[in-house]
Amino acid sequence: MILHTKFEEIIKISEKDILHFEQGLPGFEEEKQFVLLPMEGTPFSTLQSVFTKELAFITTNPFLFFKDYDFELVESVQKQLNIKEESDVLVQIILTMQEPLEKSTGNLQAPVVINVKENLAKQVVLTDNKYRTRHELLESSFNGWEG
Repeated sequence: MILHTKFEEIIKISEKDILHFEQGLPGFEEEKQFVLLPMEGTPFSTLQSVFTKELAFITTNPFLFFKDYDFELVESVQKQLNIKEESDVLVQIILTMQEPLEKSTGNLQAPVVINVKENLAKQVVLTDNKYRTRHELLESSFNGWEG
């Protein structure tokens, strides 16, 4: 399958690359299929809609920037995503990119949880009030990534 991305790339993907969001993403409930595309040489990825070229989010592994980030998935989400082992889980957070890069923020309140074995995914809204939608990324975490 050929995919045209928001960032003007044309890439080839296979069905096994597609992440299935049963309920879509909050605000984009009709968008149920995305691919996660790593951005070479950076800690970032693009979560690109398979059907809507203009819909893409910059994401990252939150544990690279927020060492104390921790949450527990409720049982209903574990069942929905068919999670059996912790090693099956990949967590990403959606970023709001800014200039300079150190001003960018991450949404820790609503991580994207992916079962990498089943290609099932969900953006989970956490009820823990210690996390917000805009946490500044740690400046020290950018060492070696800026060019």
